Amino acid sequence: MSTGQLGSEQRREEEGDRAPGLVEQVNALASGATTSVAATRAALDRIDASQPTLNAFKVVRRTKALAEAAEADRRIAGGERLPLLGVPIAVKDDVDVAGEPTAFGCPGDFPPAARDSEMVRRLRAAGAVVVGKTNSPELGQWPLTGGPAFGHTRNPWNGDHTPGGSSGGAAAAVSAGLVAAAIGSDGAGSIRIPAAWTNLVGIKPQRGRISTWPAAEAFYGLTVNGPLARTVADAALLLDVAAGPHEGDLHTPPPVTVSDAVGRDPGPLRIALSLRIPFTATPTTLHPEVRRGVARIAEALRRLGHRVVVDDPDYGIMFGLGFLPRSMAGIDDWMRKVPDPSLVDPRTKSNARTGRLLRGAPLRAARAAEPRMRRRVGAIFDKYDLVLAPTTATPPPRVEGIDGISSWATDKVITAVCPYAWPWNVLGWPSVNVPAGFTSGNLPIGAQLMGHDNAESLLVSVAAQLESVLRWDLERPGKWW
Repeated sequence: MSTGQLGSEQRREEEGDRAPGLVEQVNALASGATTSVAATRAALDRIDASQPTLNAFKVVRRTKALAEAAEADRRIAGGERLPLLGVPIAVKDDVDVAGEPTAFGCPGDFPPAARDSEMVRRLRAAGAVVVGKTNSPELGQWPLTGGPAFGHTRNPWNGDHTPGGSSGGAAAAVSAGLVAAAIGSDGAGSIRIPAAWTNLVGIKPQRGRISTWPAAEAFYGLTVNGPLARTVADAALLLDVAAGPHEGDLHTPPPVTVSDAVGRDPGPLRIALSLRIPFTATPTTLHPEVRRGVARIAEALRRLGHRVVVDDPDYGIMFGLGFLPRSMAGIDDWMRKVPDPSLVDPRTKSNARTGRLLRGAPLRAARAAEPRMRRRVGAIFDKYDLVLAPTTATPPPRVEGIDGISSWATDKVITAVCPYAWPWNVLGWPSVNVPAGFTSGNLPIGAQLMGHDNAESLLVSVAAQLESVLRWDLERPGKWW
C-alpha cells in the first residue's frame, strides 16, 4: 500500500525509519544536523532488518562502511565539503568495490576485487560511503531479480512481485528507503524497468557518460551505469558525481552537468507518444493499465505546455539483430570469470554458448549496423524533441515468474513484459524512467522519456517538470519487510 493508505501515526513512524533524500542528506551532513556515522549506521540497520524478507543486498559492508563514515565525519569537522561527503549509497554487484567479490548474481566463491572500478572511485572521491552491493539476476540477463545464489529479491510495494531487473536489488533498496539512492546498470532496460516497477526515477545515460572501467565498454556498448532515486534532483546529483571517463574508455561523450537542468524550463517541446512495440520474435501486448499510466504522463505534459503527438520511431524488422550478438557475447565474456560455471543456471550456460557462436561475423555485423540504425531511428528527432513510451508492457510479474522454465519460455516472458526499453541500448542514447502511477492492485508502473545523443539535460528538465505536478516522490510503500 502507499503512504496515502496509512494512518497518520503509522506514516510518521515509518517515514522516520527510511532514508531521507540524497540532497537532503548532503545538506544535513554539511550543516551538522546529523553525522555520517549516524546516517550510515541507520542505513545498515535498515538493510540488516530487511534482508530476510526484502533481500536487496548481496554484500553488506558494515564494518568498513562505518569506518569510512567516521573518517567522513572527521573531514566534515575539519571544514571539508564534497558533493556526497558522508552520504551512504549502494552499488550493484556488477561493479568492483575493492576488497569485495563481484559475483554479478552468480553462485560460487568469487575473489575480492583488487581495486575500485572507475565509477566507484569517483563516488568515493566525492565522499560517498558505499554501504553494500545489491542483488542482480545472473549476469543481468533477466528483468526479474532472483537466482540460486541468493533467492528472490522482492518488491517493496508487494512482496509477492518482483522489483524488476536486473538492477532489482538497487531499486528495492531505494524504494524501501534503505538508502537514498543507488547505482545500477542498464543493458536492455535494467535501470528503467525496476525503476518503473518500484516508483522511482531511473536514468539510463548516454553510452560512456559513466565509465564502465575496468571494462573499456560493457556488453559491447549495450550496458551503461546510471542512478536510481526517488526524485529527479537526487538522481541528477548522483549521475553528475559518478559521471566521467577513464582514459581507457572506448566512449567519451562531451561532459554535461544535469543537476543544472532540474527546475529549468525547457520551453514548449514537441513530443512523440510511441505505444507501438518494437519488433519481437514472440507476441506481445501493452497492458491496459500501463497504457493508462502512459496516457496520464502524456496529459500532464500537455498541461505543462508541450505538444504531444502519437508517432513512432522507425525501428525496422532487423533492429533486433543489433542487440542479440552483443548481449550473448557479453554473457560469454562474463562466464569466463565465473569460478565454477557448473553452478550457474542452465539458461546462463545456454546463452553463453550462443554468445560463443555469435561473437565472430554476427557480432561484427551488429556493431557495423549501428550507424545505420541511428540514422533510421534518429529521423524521429527531425520532427520531435523527445519520445514518450511505456517503460514496460505489463506491471511487475510475480517473483517466481521465470523459475524453473526453459530458455525459450523465459525469452517469451521477457519479451511479453519488457519489449520497450532495449532499442535505446543498441543506439547508446539516454532515457529516463518516470513513475506513471499505479495499477488497481497498487503496483507501480512507469513511462520513459527517450532522447537523442547527449540529451540527458533535456530529459532531466522534463522529468523534473513532471515531478513538480505529479509528486510521485510523496508515494511510499507501506512497510512489510
